[in-house]
Amino acid sequence: MSLSRARRCAGPSRRDFLQVGAIGGLGLTLPGFLGMQAAARADQVHFETVEGPAKGVIYIYLPGGLAQQESWDPKPLAPAEYRGPLGSIKTKVPGAEFGATFPKMASIVDKCVVLRGFTHGEAAHERGTHNMFTGYRPSPALKFPSMGSVVAHEFEPKNNLPQYVCVPGQPNEFAGTGYLSSSYAPFTVGGDPASSGFKVRDLSLPGGVDEARFTRRRRLLDAVNDHFAATESADSLDAVGTFYDRAYGLIGNPKAREAFDLDKEDDKTRDRYGRNQAGARMLLARRLVEAGSRFVTLTYGGWDMHDKIADGIKRNGPELDQALSTLINDLDERGLLDSTLVCVGTEFGRTPKINATAGRDHWAKVFSVLMAGGGLKRGVIHGSSDATASEPDTDPVTVMDWAATVYDRLGIKAEKELMAPGGRPIEIVDGGSPIQAILA
Repeated sequence: MSLSRARRCAGPSRRDFLQVGAIGGLGLTLPGFLGMQAAARADQVHFETVEGPAKGVIYIYLPGGLAQQESWDPKPLAPAEYRGPLGSIKTKVPGAEFGATFPKMASIVDKCVVLRGFTHGEAAHERGTHNMFTGYRPSPALKFPSMGSVVAHEFEPKNNLPQYVCVPGQPNEFAGTGYLSSSYAPFTVGGDPASSGFKVRDLSLPGGVDEARFTRRRRLLDAVNDHFAATESADSLDAVGTFYDRAYGLIGNPKAREAFDLDKEDDKTRDRYGRNQAGARMLLARRLVEAGSRFVTLTYGGWDMHDKIADGIKRNGPELDQALSTLINDLDERGLLDSTLVCVGTEFGRTPKINATAGRDHWAKVFSVLMAGGGLKRGVIHGSSDATASEPDTDPVTVMDWAATVYDRLGIKAEKELMAPGGRPIEIVDGGSPIQAILA
């Protein structure tokens, strides 16, 4: 069990500026965490959150809108203008086929859940992305927190690691803290793990600062902090102090720093995932959840294929197929799949019919989301779309249902209320229920 504590950021104080100055020589910027806003945030209502079967989440987001017909829900019996040019292949689940570009995923679908009746009706990129990062439809009246920020809000850090990490960076504005304090913002690695010589910024001590000097500066900072804590009572001091405690804990703990170091993996593992963007990002995500991060979001590819969809899928699909299948197998082999929830999402699907430029346009009436592990059953195709992938046919799944399922597997009550600005109680998920048919 872990209990998060409420905090309020009331604005920058003398202590804020002294702290920044005191450790500025260390280069401690820690992107995301140093985005703590000066604007006041409402107090958050906290209750004990009990861990569920999922100890961590890897959320693989495919921006642009992955076509369900070319991936997890092909229609081999539909007319050619609907089924598309790439064909389909059988999977390990009897009667279920995948797009022909995903043979490795087809071979391990017996470890997965596929939601084929996913629907939300938002066919604009920004609105669909908002749905898939927050579990809420967009509202002009309130900025909702991402699921990763809610998870960071509900659990204390483990092993000095950030609770919420975005790889390679925060992918969009909806992946942020919303109405929550910006102390729950994601830590971003600040570069592409597939790049030669990749290093996570701000995790190494700068030249001329050894461990002993680092410790002395920390003690000096603690003394300054203690002085102001004794003379000032603003809640913001506690919030800023907590941030620096966590930042120092990350930099000062070699094991925590090593979680971000892909060089600790052997060549065989690197090759197995693929020495490319998809492989490096998913391998880093595995290392982070294995070490103690709760929610890791990563993006891969561009799936907004209005033109020549066959070329686009052939260009992006094989790397995704290799890396994703390896990630699921690797977690399973390490005994981590049952405690790690893998989600593969996208903002919407694509139109049932191939268009005049050999692509597919936006379509949010029905699409597919793939999941694995984290307290879910294995080998389940849940729900279906109709014969042309135009709309749900059986067991439709809403964004709220899906978000409630993710939170449920972590042990978070979706109906729990957090406090938005002005003291307004807001449920973590407004409506929706965990999808009982897929829960182990």
